[in-house]
Amino acid sequence: MEYNLADLFESVVDVVPDREALVHIDHPGTGAERRLTYAELDRAANRMAHHLIAEGLRPGEHLGLHLYNGIEYLQTVLACLKARLVPVNVNYRYVEEELAYLYRDADLAALVFDAEFTARVAAARPRAEKLRHLVRVGDAPADAPGLDATAYAEAERSGSPDRGFPERSPDDQFIIYTGGTTGMPKGVMWRQEDLFFSGMGGGSPTGEPVKRPEELAERVAAGGEGITFFPTPPLMHGTSTLTAFIGFHFGQRVVVHRKFVPEEVLRTIEKEKVSSVSLVGDAMLRPLIDALNGPLAGTDLSALFSVSSSGAIMSETVRRQFLDLAPHVMLLNNFGSSESGFNGTATDDSGPETGFRLRVNGRTQVVDPATYEPVTPGEPGRLAQRGHVPLGYYNDPRKTAETFFQRRGERWVLLGDMATVDADGIVTVLGRGSQCINTGGEKVYPEEVEQALKSHPDVYDALVAGVPDPTWGSQVAAVVQLRQGAAGLDLDAVQAHCRTHVAGYKIPRQLVITEEIQRSPSGKADYRWARTVATEASGADA
Repeated sequence: MEYNLADLFESVVDVVPDREALVHIDHPGTGAERRLTYAELDRAANRMAHHLIAEGLRPGEHLGLHLYNGIEYLQTVLACLKARLVPVNVNYRYVEEELAYLYRDADLAALVFDAEFTARVAAARPRAEKLRHLVRVGDAPADAPGLDATAYAEAERSGSPDRGFPERSPDDQFIIYTGGTTGMPKGVMWRQEDLFFSGMGGGSPTGEPVKRPEELAERVAAGGEGITFFPTPPLMHGTSTLTAFIGFHFGQRVVVHRKFVPEEVLRTIEKEKVSSVSLVGDAMLRPLIDALNGPLAGTDLSALFSVSSSGAIMSETVRRQFLDLAPHVMLLNNFGSSESGFNGTATDDSGPETGFRLRVNGRTQVVDPATYEPVTPGEPGRLAQRGHVPLGYYNDPRKTAETFFQRRGERWVLLGDMATVDADGIVTVLGRGSQCINTGGEKVYPEEVEQALKSHPDVYDALVAGVPDPTWGSQVAAVVQLRQGAAGLDLDAVQAHCRTHVAGYKIPRQLVITEEIQRSPSGKADYRWARTVATEASGADA
């Protein structure tokens, strides 16, 4: 047995076949749902894997998942792993041009897509020369263009429920596409063994990783059940899929919703006695708070043990608001990326005054990007991680050479986050280097100013971007969504508030009030949008 994700999953199935593995609430609030045990999920994945093999797909070829959350998403990922195909996530918000780019860049040979996306798939497919097999989940809309696609249910019925697959390898790949808000998306190529340890915690994210592949199932067999994981962001974002696999590696239950609807998330937490929720920052936690203060007041959260965020931080203000409602819940600001997996967790004193401070794992350092050597305490550098890191970016040797390097015989990845480290090893993340605002020679990182803005009682959400300035090169601009019922907010009030949290040169010189902050479906910031909105409001040339 190897550190191969299909081998590891099957080893868990074999020790807890009758335990509930996956619950999908198809239509939250209506009672419609599907439940699969580990044995049922395994057989369903086998069927789809055999269908794909019968259609001529070969080990190493790429299959795209253009889907909302559901049984089919995770079933298809498992089918790919079993058949030694490479699963590739597809952002379901992409339009024709973006889809054509991703289908082509990823060299997709097959695509599984939701029926709602039929028109977009039909428009993009002619430009993806290698894409030869399509599987559609659900019935195509009556007005959808014709598309030669196999119905998912038919594909599943056509395959054998038995395993019978060739031997697999820890070198089998898993690709996570990332980006798109600041440039074209990039495919991060992971060996499955590396992803298991860096992205899935080696079978125990908060404890000791397994030392042998067989140990994963041994731990599951020796342990009990009763933990329920609930990844609420879209599975198309790597964090949610990795969270689901962490649940599988514990032999526990995973719950998914088709889409994030705050009230329904809370109903499911109560009904399914959810233990652990993962989400993305304030954009997801704040609506839960609003629901708990409104129509879902009194929801039973007693089974909930932890709420973790990755991809965007939960601000100090929003964390306090949630803890006032659920003081027994542990809130974790986890830090990681598609290129590194998990790096560390924020300290309890992280906030607008102290910055975003992390206790990082032993594989993460702050390095000089020119020499790749560790920086001295207090000196700025770039975060980097060693050991179990990706192989590089698919189809992008230039970007791979800029991001991945060797040092003393060990593989490293250089991340985009600027940071400092103190004498105790605590890392303060300054922000993404690509989003840094240079104003009169001073560097301002948007995340720090956003934390200060969101601590204002009238601010519901905020993004910060740099806009051109003839004197200073760039100036700090705040794009703000006000809390419902707020009387209003002007620049003077914003500046007075921020002055108590951040240095003077970081204070916004421009304020734009918008009805809604634009973010990705998972809650990640869209800085390209914020910069455009702020630049247009200032009348400056981009």
